[in-house]
Amino acid sequence: MTTLRTDDWDAGVGARTRHDGDEFIDLDLCETTLEGVEFDKCTFRNARFNCAELTDVAFLNCTFVACNFFDASLTNCKLVGSSFDRCSFDLLTADGGEWSFTSLRAADLSTATLTGLRMREADLTGARGQGATLTGLDLSGAQFHQADLTRADLRGSDLTALDPATVSLRDAVITPDQAVTIASALGLEVRAI
Repeated sequence: MTTLRTDDWDAGVGARTRHDGDEFIDLDLCETTLEGVEFDKCTFRNARFNCAELTDVAFLNCTFVACNFFDASLTNCKLVGSSFDRCSFDLLTADGGEWSFTSLRAADLSTATLTGLRMREADLTGARGQGATLTGLDLSGAQFHQADLTRADLRGSDLTALDPATVSLRDAVITPDQAVTIASALGLEVRAI
Protein backbone atom coordinates (compact mmCIF):
# COMPACT_ATOMS: atom_id res chain seq x y z
CA MET A 1 0.00 0.00 0.00
CA THR A 2 1.37 3.41 -1.00
CA THR A 3 0.61 6.37 1.27
CA LEU A 4 -0.05 9.57 -0.64
CA ARG A 5 -0.82 13.18 0.30
CA THR A 6 -1.83 16.34 -1.53
CA ASP A 7 1.77 17.09 -2.58
CA ASP A 8 2.00 13.67 -4.25
CA TRP A 9 -1.35 14.22 -5.95
CA ASP A 10 -0.24 17.59 -7.30
CA ALA A 11 3.13 16.15 -8.39
CA GLY A 12 1.54 13.73 -10.84
CA VAL A 13 -0.42 11.07 -8.96
CA GLY A 14 -3.59 13.01 -9.75
CA ALA A 15 -3.01 12.46 -13.47
CA ARG A 16 -3.44 8.67 -13.13
CA THR A 17 -6.74 7.20 -14.22
CA ARG A 18 -6.47 4.15 -11.93
CA HIS A 19 -5.39 3.72 -8.32
CA ASP A 20 -5.09 0.29 -6.66
CA GLY A 21 -4.87 -0.08 -2.88
CA ASP A 22 -3.43 3.37 -2.27
CA GLU A 23 -3.94 5.23 1.01
CA PHE A 24 -4.66 8.94 0.70
CA ILE A 25 -4.11 10.97 3.87
CA ASP A 26 -5.21 14.62 4.25
CA LEU A 27 -5.83 14.77 0.50
CA ASP A 28 -7.21 18.17 -0.57
CA LEU A 29 -9.46 17.79 -3.63
CA CYS A 30 -11.51 20.92 -2.91
CA GLU A 31 -13.03 22.39 -6.11
CA THR A 32 -11.37 19.63 -8.16
CA THR A 33 -12.97 18.16 -11.28
CA LEU A 34 -12.43 14.41 -11.77
CA GLU A 35 -13.80 12.33 -14.62
CA GLY A 36 -13.40 8.64 -15.47
CA VAL A 37 -10.95 7.85 -12.64
CA GLU A 38 -11.05 4.49 -10.82
CA PHE A 39 -10.01 3.86 -7.22
CA ASP A 40 -9.96 0.19 -6.22
CA LYS A 41 -9.62 -0.81 -2.54
CA CYS A 42 -8.20 2.60 -1.65
CA THR A 43 -8.41 4.31 1.73
CA PHE A 44 -9.11 8.01 2.19
CA ARG A 45 -8.40 9.55 5.63
CA ASN A 46 -9.33 13.17 6.33
CA ALA A 47 -9.71 13.84 2.60
CA ARG A 48 -11.57 16.97 1.53
CA PHE A 49 -13.85 16.75 -1.51
CA ASN A 50 -15.49 20.13 -0.82
CA CYS A 51 -17.16 21.60 -3.91
CA ALA A 52 -15.54 18.88 -6.06
CA GLU A 53 -17.25 17.72 -9.26
CA LEU A 54 -16.88 13.99 -9.86
CA THR A 55 -18.27 12.40 -13.03
CA ASP A 56 -18.07 8.68 -13.86
CA VAL A 57 -15.58 8.17 -11.01
CA ALA A 58 -15.43 4.70 -9.45
CA PHE A 59 -14.60 4.08 -5.78
CA LEU A 60 -14.74 0.28 -5.60
CA ASN A 61 -14.51 -1.26 -2.12
CA CYS A 62 -12.91 1.92 -0.81
CA THR A 63 -12.84 3.13 2.80
CA PHE A 64 -13.50 6.77 3.72
CA VAL A 65 -12.64 7.91 7.24
CA ALA A 66 -13.45 11.43 8.49
CA CYS A 67 -13.73 12.80 4.93
CA ASN A 68 -15.64 15.95 3.98
CA PHE A 69 -17.96 16.03 0.95
CA PHE A 70 -19.36 19.54 1.55
CA ASP A 71 -21.25 20.73 -1.55
CA ALA A 72 -19.63 17.99 -3.67
CA SER A 73 -21.37 16.86 -6.86
CA LEU A 74 -21.21 13.20 -7.92
CA THR A 75 -22.68 12.26 -11.30
CA ASN A 76 -22.92 8.61 -12.43
CA CYS A 77 -20.28 7.53 -9.92
CA LYS A 78 -19.73 3.99 -8.61
CA LEU A 79 -19.20 3.45 -4.90
CA VAL A 80 -19.90 -0.30 -4.82
CA GLY A 81 -18.84 -1.90 -1.54
CA SER A 82 -17.37 1.30 -0.14
CA SER A 83 -17.75 2.33 3.51
CA PHE A 84 -17.96 5.74 5.16
CA ASP A 85 -16.97 6.36 8.78
CA ARG A 86 -17.52 9.77 10.40
CA CYS A 87 -17.76 11.55 7.05
CA SER A 88 -19.58 14.83 6.40
CA PHE A 89 -22.11 15.02 3.56
CA ASP A 90 -23.44 18.57 3.98
CA LEU A 91 -25.10 19.73 0.73
CA LEU A 92 -23.78 16.68 -1.17
CA THR A 93 -25.53 16.07 -4.50
CA ALA A 94 -25.36 12.64 -6.14
CA ASP A 95 -27.25 11.91 -9.35
CA GLY A 96 -27.23 8.46 -10.95
CA GLY A 97 -24.68 5.77 -10.31
CA GLU A 98 -24.11 2.45 -8.59
CA TRP A 99 -23.86 2.57 -4.78
CA SER A 100 -24.86 -1.03 -3.98
CA PHE A 101 -23.41 -2.66 -0.84
CA THR A 102 -22.25 0.76 0.38
CA SER A 103 -22.08 1.31 4.14
CA LEU A 104 -23.45 4.65 5.33
CA ARG A 105 -24.03 3.56 8.93
CA ALA A 106 -24.92 6.54 11.15
CA ALA A 107 -24.20 8.95 8.28
CA ASP A 108 -25.76 12.41 8.48
CA LEU A 109 -27.50 12.81 5.13
CA SER A 110 -29.95 15.47 6.31
CA THR A 111 -28.90 18.08 3.74
CA ALA A 112 -27.87 15.63 1.02
CA THR A 113 -29.69 15.15 -2.29
CA LEU A 114 -29.44 11.61 -3.66
CA THR A 115 -31.38 10.90 -6.85
CA GLY A 116 -31.54 7.95 -9.23
CA LEU A 117 -28.93 5.86 -7.43
CA ARG A 118 -28.84 2.08 -7.32
CA MET A 119 -28.26 1.36 -3.62
CA ARG A 120 -29.16 -2.32 -3.36
CA GLU A 121 -28.29 -3.81 0.02
CA ALA A 122 -26.79 -0.52 1.20
CA ASP A 123 -26.35 -0.25 4.98
CA LEU A 124 -28.22 2.82 6.23
CA THR A 125 -28.41 1.60 9.83
CA GLY A 126 -28.79 4.61 12.11
CA ALA A 127 -28.50 7.06 9.20
CA ARG A 128 -29.82 10.56 9.87
CA GLY A 129 -31.80 11.68 6.84
CA GLN A 130 -34.12 14.28 8.37
CA GLY A 131 -35.23 16.51 5.49
CA ALA A 132 -32.98 14.76 2.96
CA THR A 133 -33.92 14.28 -0.69
CA LEU A 134 -33.67 10.54 -1.40
CA THR A 135 -35.70 10.14 -4.58
CA GLY A 136 -35.73 7.45 -7.24
CA LEU A 137 -33.35 5.19 -5.31
CA ASP A 138 -33.20 1.43 -5.72
CA LEU A 139 -32.99 0.51 -2.04
CA SER A 140 -34.03 -3.13 -2.40
CA GLY A 141 -32.46 -5.20 0.35
CA ALA A 142 -31.13 -2.09 2.12
CA GLN A 143 -30.79 -1.99 5.92
CA PHE A 144 -32.63 0.87 7.63
CA HIS A 145 -32.67 -0.17 11.30
CA GLN A 146 -32.96 2.92 13.54
CA ALA A 147 -32.65 5.31 10.56
CA ASP A 148 -34.32 8.71 10.92
CA LEU A 149 -36.06 9.72 7.69
CA THR A 150 -38.26 12.39 9.26
CA ARG A 151 -39.39 14.93 6.61
CA ALA A 152 -37.29 13.14 3.94
CA ASP A 153 -38.49 13.15 0.34
CA LEU A 154 -38.57 9.46 -0.55
CA ARG A 155 -40.70 9.61 -3.69
CA GLY A 156 -39.93 6.97 -6.29
CA SER A 157 -37.54 5.03 -4.04
CA ASP A 158 -37.86 1.30 -3.42
CA LEU A 159 -38.95 1.00 0.22
CA THR A 160 -39.76 -2.73 0.23
CA ALA A 161 -36.90 -3.49 2.65
CA LEU A 162 -37.93 -0.73 5.07
CA ASP A 163 -39.49 -1.82 8.38
CA PRO A 164 -41.57 1.20 9.47
CA ALA A 165 -41.56 -0.11 13.04
CA THR A 166 -37.79 0.53 13.30
CA VAL A 167 -37.49 3.72 11.23
CA SER A 168 -38.62 7.28 11.97
CA LEU A 169 -40.79 8.39 9.04
CA ARG A 170 -42.84 11.27 10.48
CA ASP A 171 -43.76 13.84 7.79
CA ALA A 172 -41.77 11.98 5.12
CA VAL A 173 -43.01 12.55 1.55
CA ILE A 174 -44.02 9.38 -0.31
CA THR A 175 -46.24 8.34 -3.23
CA PRO A 176 -49.52 6.39 -2.92
CA ASP A 177 -47.78 3.19 -4.10
CA GLN A 178 -45.16 3.60 -1.39
CA ALA A 179 -47.91 4.16 1.19
CA VAL A 180 -49.36 0.76 0.28
CA THR A 181 -45.92 -0.84 0.66
CA ILE A 182 -45.47 0.71 4.11
CA ALA A 183 -49.00 -0.19 5.20
CA SER A 184 -48.38 -3.79 4.14
CA ALA A 185 -45.10 -3.83 6.08
CA LEU A 186 -47.09 -2.77 9.15
CA GLY A 187 -49.32 -5.78 8.68
CA LEU A 188 -52.31 -3.88 7.30
CA GLU A 189 -54.46 -5.32 4.57
CA VAL A 190 -55.02 -2.75 1.85
CA ARG A 191 -58.29 -3.14 -0.09
CA ALA A 192 -60.20 -1.09 -2.61
CA ILE A 193 -63.52 0.22 -1.36
